[in-house]
Amino acid sequence: MRSLRKRTMRGLGLGLVLALVLAACGNGDEPSVDEPDTDAEAVDPDAGPFTIGVSNGFTASEWRTQMISNLEEAVEEYAAEGLEIDLIIENDDVDEAGQIEQIRNLVNAGVDAIIINPNSPDALNAAFDEAAAEGVLIYAVDQAVTSQSVTNVVIDQNQWAQISAEWLADQLDEGAEIVMVNGIAGHPANEARVSGAMEVLEGAGIEILANTNADWSQAEGQSVMQELLSQYGDQIDGVWAQDGVAEGVLRALIDADRLDLVTTGEARAGYLRLWDENDVDTIGVINPPGVAVTALRVALLELQGGTVDEAELTDGNTILLPMPDSFTNDNLDEALARAEGEPDGYSLDLILSEAEVAQFFE
Repeated sequence: MRSLRKRTMRGLGLGLVLALVLAACGNGDEPSVDEPDTDAEAVDPDAGPFTIGVSNGFTASEWRTQMISNLEEAVEEYAAEGLEIDLIIENDDVDEAGQIEQIRNLVNAGVDAIIINPNSPDALNAAFDEAAAEGVLIYAVDQAVTSQSVTNVVIDQNQWAQISAEWLADQLDEGAEIVMVNGIAGHPANEARVSGAMEVLEGAGIEILANTNADWSQAEGQSVMQELLSQYGDQIDGVWAQDGVAEGVLRALIDADRLDLVTTGEARAGYLRLWDENDVDTIGVINPPGVAVTALRVALLELQGGTVDEAELTDGNTILLPMPDSFTNDNLDEALARAEGEPDGYSLDLILSEAEVAQFFE
């Protein structure tokens, strides 16, 4: 098997580390959820120190805030086990040119690896190639990029959307009419989700009256849904909504006394509580902010000399993570229990342990 990119070998060889990691991984272990955790026996305190850069080009989302917070907590836990990680975060609302600048800033700061939530699937490729030429490892999370200089550590966003779209189609008759309320137009995760949902809905004979965007904003989602109700009224049979817009959509339906409409939602604390309080029949699928910590674990193993198993890659550069849980009224109590004590913007999470990440390696 091949090594994904040029890298500087640091610390002890990975053989001992992986042996310890795999020894800690029993059969049937479940993925870690809801908070970063570090397996003490898998940490090599003699490795490092490492400098990890983070590029986040969109901040107007509780999901992104949780992603950054997860990383910071994980770094603290690694430090407690003796592994020193310096985290440099470029975190601002920027366009594609601004995110290219973020990448170059991180390279100039001397990072060993970059974890990026990319604003485009391909517009950053030249900057990725520049960084890789300097020996920097690069990991895209939340959405995949096309550059072979990058390892994508992602769930399949197309499949993620299909889960809720299939549920919605099952609730409606062929010929039913719906509206879609999406995230940011052109954003890679948004485009993958819209494509996946439309494939399912159109295949089921569902007519899409409007395909709108609400920038993954609860407030914008509520406003857009109000406009759609005003425009289409009783013609609407259902709503496919994703991620941060879903709670706004649901609030608009509650305010308009239109809970007769079937809608999809999100596995966030606020949505789950609103769902429960209003006895809504809906679905929420986890989109895990913890994917960035999973990517951190991949980065640390590579920086210690490990090689991702080529057989575990999709499209030559993508580690596809297990699809997270989804919730309906059948298991809503479980979701509510996992959200207990968390703020409304909290997303139910999934973080792979070091042992689980090691299974992607040779």
